[in-house]
Amino acid sequence: DVQLQASGGGEVETGGSLRLSCAAAGSGSLFDDHTIGWFRQAPGKEREGLACISRGETGIYYGDSAKGRFTVSRDNAKNTLYLQMKYLRPDDTALYYCTADRAYFSNRYYCEKSYGPDYRGKGTLVTVSS
Repeated sequence: DVQLQASGGGEVETGGSLRLSCAAAGSGSLFDDHTIGWFRQAPGKEREGLACISRGETGIYYGDSAKGRFTVSRDNAKNTLYLQMKYLRPDDTALYYCTADRAYFSNRYYCEKSYGPDYRGKGTLVTVSS
């Protein structure tokens, strides 16, 4: 099993930046052994896939809301995935969390699939004020 913990959220003004972290604990490599992704969910809205990476690969699929403003990076040694967010807007306000699945999925499919992941962190809240 793998345990995921997202951190780095907080309150920021419009136009500001935040860097989120998703640290994985447990057996195995987060990146070699899992398809992973960053997601968010705002109150009253559906889950939205932001950025996803297929198991064992490095290519990143960005969802429409993330393109041009969010950047994913990784630290293999620390088993940690990051999400750098810039030019934040009030509609970015949401609970942000990372997920992991043991199965291989294409990165885009993983971001867009609707069923629940094998593992999900508790998430970190991002609030963007106007």
